[in-house]
Amino acid sequence: MAAETIEQRESWLTEEQQGSWRHYLEGTARFVEALGAVHDRTLDLSLGEYSLLVQLSEAPERTMRMSALADGLVLSRSRLTHTVARMEARGLVERRAAEGDRRGVNCTMTDAGYAALETAAPGHVAAVRRIMVDALEPEEFAVLGRIMAKVAESSKASGGTEEGLTALCD
Repeated sequence: MAAETIEQRESWLTEEQQGSWRHYLEGTARFVEALGAVHDRTLDLSLGEYSLLVQLSEAPERTMRMSALADGLVLSRSRLTHTVARMEARGLVERRAAEGDRRGVNCTMTDAGYAALETAAPGHVAAVRRIMVDALEPEEFAVLGRIMAKVAESSKASGGTEEGLTALCD
């Protein structure tokens, strides 16, 4: 193996950084797993369905374009289409052609979807509080929010587009 250049060596994470990175990966994976399990065992909405309904509930007229919904949920359009189809069959959402745009499709939360969200919200919030919020000091939780906002923004800028991905991987 060729000798590492100084530039290559400096790109490696320090031992402390590597430990923090691994704690982050394990913590987020275990949090999502635990919260998903609560949804699966005790609520009538999966975590993904709940997140989708939250996005719609906060949108004007409880409606969003499918492409914007996919971006907001960080899902592929294909995966979102399957999720919406299952939810549509249960009467939680409806898909409609976007006015003035033959190719655009909107997703709208139905009254039944809003009722399902209202029913699931207390259990979801209680689980988030128990699993994450109560495990942290209030200052830590506030810092976590600021940190993850920066990570989300950096990820969008660096890897959220084809140009960003090219710059990130080259």
